Amino acid sequence: MQAAIAAVHAEAPSAEETDWRQIVILYRLLEQVSPNPMVTLNHAVAAAMAHGPRAGLELLRPLEEDDRVADHHRLHAVRGHLLEMAGERRAACESYREAARRTASLPERRFLESRADRLSGNEG
Repeated sequence: MQAAIAAVHAEAPSAEETDWRQIVILYRLLEQVSPNPMVTLNHAVAAAMAHGPRAGLELLRPLEEDDRVADHHRLHAVRGHLLEMAGERRAACESYREAARRTASLPERRFLESRADRLSGNEG
């Protein structure tokens, strides 16, 4: 199923032209066969692309209570991205900043901080 998801991505000329609905279906199947929080995180992104950011945010809710990922920077970064897509700039900014605090990667931290700065008007 992971190969099928990769193939759907590879077939698309751009992110906008990706068959996100097909990817959502594949992630649902993958979650049944191999449930883990990173699969759910990816499923949330695909759901947001196919059905809007609220659909993705709803899939993130159970992860907030999952000790395997609740403190992981990727959960906060994805939440920030989906909140940004939903037009919730302040909440997105807070999520990006939290993700930046939680990553050990300096390039990731800089990227996440730049996203937060852009949303808060502190670019520079």
